[in-house]
Amino acid sequence: MKLKEGQRLVMIGDSITDCERKYPYGEGLFQGVGKGYVALVDAMLQAAYPELSIRVTNMGIGGNTVRDLQARWQTDVMDLKPDWLTVMIGINDVWRQFDQPAIPESHVSLEEYEQTLEELVRSALPGLQGIVIMTPFYLEPNAEDRMRSRMDEYGCAAKRVAERVGGALFVDTQAAFASQFDYVHPTALASDRVHPSLTGHLLIARALLESIDFDWSRMRVGS
Repeated sequence: MKLKEGQRLVMIGDSITDCERKYPYGEGLFQGVGKGYVALVDAMLQAAYPELSIRVTNMGIGGNTVRDLQARWQTDVMDLKPDWLTVMIGINDVWRQFDQPAIPESHVSLEEYEQTLEELVRSALPGLQGIVIMTPFYLEPNAEDRMRSRMDEYGCAAKRVAERVGGALFVDTQAAFASQFDYVHPTALASDRVHPSLTGHLLIARALLESIDFDWSRMRVGS
């Protein structure tokens, strides 16, 4: 497992990350890390690696775009001095283009998204042991659907940033849902195709844990 003893993992993003976390810092008692994939990652790390005492902090905020992350990057990432950082952003950057088509100033272009994401990631790198860049997603199996197709473009931009930034890990969050569509309709995983059920959050958490070499055998009883 890539995380080491006493390290801090900060996880930043939009409402998918936020998921009713505590403010101003998403950690601590009474489900401070929220109720989504961040909580599941935290629970799995604590259960499988209790000796490491990993500190997980949820800094997601609902409705955020990459512009919003840029505005709060210093206080919500840099000042927290994380050892590891995960970034999943882009859903609202795309969504506003579809649910607010007449408000162009709320839209974040693909070029702005990619450039800003890379600037943020590079600014955090010097103090990090590791970073995971995760794609935005839209739970629609038809890749030709207009919003799904556009979301995939932003996912490819996130991948390009991960490839250009040395040492960054990459999680294709959209791909984590793909096999489910053979058995269930997307609305079974997210009624609005964006905000996942607990099952959807578990799929995200699993993909993220895989990227940091989580040892699943440590979850066996008596291991």
